[in-house]
Amino acid sequence: MTVKKYEGSAGGWGALLSTTKHLVKSENVSRNIRNLLKTNQDKGFDCPGCAWGESEEKSRFRFCENGAKAVNWEATSRRVTPEFFQQHPVSWLTQQSDYFLEYQGRLSHPVQYNRETDCYEAVSWQQAFMLIAKHLNTLEHPNQAEFYTSGRASNEAAFLYQLFVRKFGSNNFPDCSNMCHEASGIGLKQAIGVGKGTVTLEDFEHADAIFVFGQNPGTNHPRMLDTLRQASRRGAAIVTFNTLKERGLERFTNPQSPKEMLTDGSTQISQCYFTPKLGGDMAVVRGMVKALFVIDNAELDAGRSSLFDQTFIAEHTQGGAEYLKAVEATPWNEITEQAGLSQSEIEQAAAIYRQSKRVIITWAMGITQHKHSVKTIQEIANLQLLFGQLGRQGAGLCPVRGHSNVQGDRTMGIDEKPSAAFIESISSAFDFQAPLASGHNTVEAIKAMLSGESKVFIGLGGNFAAATPDTSLTQRALSSCSLTVNIATKLNRTHLVPGQDSLILPCLGRTDVDMQASGAQSITVEDSFSMVHASAGVVESDIGEMRSEPAIIAGIAEATLGKQPIDWSWVIEDYSRIRDLIAKAIPGFTGMNRKIKQPGGFYLGNSAAERQWQTASKKAEFIQHDLPVHLLPANLRELSNDPVFVLQTMRSHDQYNTTIYGFEDRYRGISGERKVLFVNEDDIAALGMENNQLVDIESLWPDGVERKVFGFKLVAYDIPAGNIAAYFPETNPLVAIDGKGDLSDTPISKAIPVVLSTAVLKSNKIDIVSA
Repeated sequence: MTVKKYEGSAGGWGALLSTTKHLVKSENVSRNIRNLLKTNQDKGFDCPGCAWGESEEKSRFRFCENGAKAVNWEATSRRVTPEFFQQHPVSWLTQQSDYFLEYQGRLSHPVQYNRETDCYEAVSWQQAFMLIAKHLNTLEHPNQAEFYTSGRASNEAAFLYQLFVRKFGSNNFPDCSNMCHEASGIGLKQAIGVGKGTVTLEDFEHADAIFVFGQNPGTNHPRMLDTLRQASRRGAAIVTFNTLKERGLERFTNPQSPKEMLTDGSTQISQCYFTPKLGGDMAVVRGMVKALFVIDNAELDAGRSSLFDQTFIAEHTQGGAEYLKAVEATPWNEITEQAGLSQSEIEQAAAIYRQSKRVIITWAMGITQHKHSVKTIQEIANLQLLFGQLGRQGAGLCPVRGHSNVQGDRTMGIDEKPSAAFIESISSAFDFQAPLASGHNTVEAIKAMLSGESKVFIGLGGNFAAATPDTSLTQRALSSCSLTVNIATKLNRTHLVPGQDSLILPCLGRTDVDMQASGAQSITVEDSFSMVHASAGVVESDIGEMRSEPAIIAGIAEATLGKQPIDWSWVIEDYSRIRDLIAKAIPGFTGMNRKIKQPGGFYLGNSAAERQWQTASKKAEFIQHDLPVHLLPANLRELSNDPVFVLQTMRSHDQYNTTIYGFEDRYRGISGERKVLFVNEDDIAALGMENNQLVDIESLWPDGVERKVFGFKLVAYDIPAGNIAAYFPETNPLVAIDGKGDLSDTPISKAIPVVLSTAVLKSNKIDIVSA
């Protein structure tokens, strides 16, 4: 392992060289180059990575470095065959790294676990479908099954999945949204009546200021950097609040800009970059509002106009006066202590906001994975409402989603708490009564499997065992099931935690040509800006026994339900038939088959962006919350006499969610290892430890369960004192199952209380090299 400070900008030659390296490592360089040229293009396929949108500007290259990794990773010619499983028992595979598992290639045949041999063995598709149907149809109640969904599932797959499960009789839809942006959906729906962002990609071209909270686009959604670059170059102010200094939010070199590349130039992204404490963002926004409220009062006292948009407030909102009373009553010392920023720093940010007529506020999981995340998002909404920043071009609210169709899945009905209107629409369109009671979210599903309440787990994509909190407990929950089913492109950790019966069903990926009875098919996805567009695979390769996700779901549904409530086999012959069903049942999709033929697809619209508020009052709601009493509750600090730190989990630059592409975290200067812990230099000294030392990490939770990971290397880093950071999924075992957000149940993966100790066992995988 080496640690060396990265001095360059994000993007640039580093991104180009990394992309080239991954291309060279692939089995067919020329083919994969052709694949990349079809990425995010009209009549091409949607990148299997992030959900950032596409501009209307024509470009030969519409992929980023990490998108190129995702495409190459999926389009490999390596295959995991039944022979592979015969040679590698599950007990042996369990000892291998996540990188090793996925690097073996694409799953080629459906397989079933044989407990006697400890190996997966080939099984026919029909045998697999009948086994699933047998388990489902012998349950005492439909709610004894859990139906998990990854954000990479297409609209067509998600729609068929929810229709099948609701006809089966359950709303048990734990999904990846529960672990990332659930707080955004809940917070925004209560405040403005819709649980999505209100901006389009075009709005970034007109914003005077963009406030970025709790995200690292340079790694997690790099195409956002080009959007920010363009905004910066035309003079928009970009203000960032993020606990770590991330290079992509400091400066960026566009690999598609010959001038910047040849001159080693770059564009400054953030005009101001603040590093608040983990969880301190709500206090930051409260402080900005307090600073602006003081100025507003002074303006009114001087006989001038209000700083706030009083016309908008009067016509479109309620609760503003009560909210401002709470702001006025919040003392500055409480704000600055929680924020970890000075009053002058917060006032500096407020001054930029005040000078900007059109403001976008954008955020990601640095905001959503805290106990008070819903409150923080509603505090952000309050600020925007005071200035009428909704329903205005170049302004609004923008939660940045992760997976490329995580928002589309929710639109299609992957929701354990569906609205009454959605249930009524499905019931009416397909002539059956869909279940009304709420189902299980991800945390509830884990607990239900662990207790024996749920007996069947079906995963449509994803890597449930690695992505979820409390890893050991989650694995016990899965192994307690009578049946586990995983629909996947590649081997992953979840497949190694079989229930009594267990199936792995290999599916096509985004890059693959999907050939059905009527010919090659396209699917659709929805990006973070409510744009729905078509995606058609271009890779013609040996797919073995792989089937598409819609075809697999249809096969399970028909084996379980027969031809109810639709003819499952018939709709799979031509996906336009699925889209006709979507148009029949879901508002906004009328004429879907015609609309997706338009370059760039079509916009679903957003009621809040049109200043139509789907709340009980029919107005946007100022929602007032007190700041948390403590960012780290006293009862947790009292569990140890040692110094207690707050740990956030995060991705490296060489990964996407639980998929590990390699061992380079270029922008943070880490190479060759993932078991590292980023710590403030003064904190290392105060502990009496040294940079490069190995430590064990133990989390604190009042349930008597020991949660500990071992052999992490200390790396001195620019991070606020008391805050530390490490990669997931390696540190997911530290997230207690009951450590979850208020109202959202999202695991608090950015707010884990931990203590550090000198490593008992030094990992032989770590070669300590001085920076």
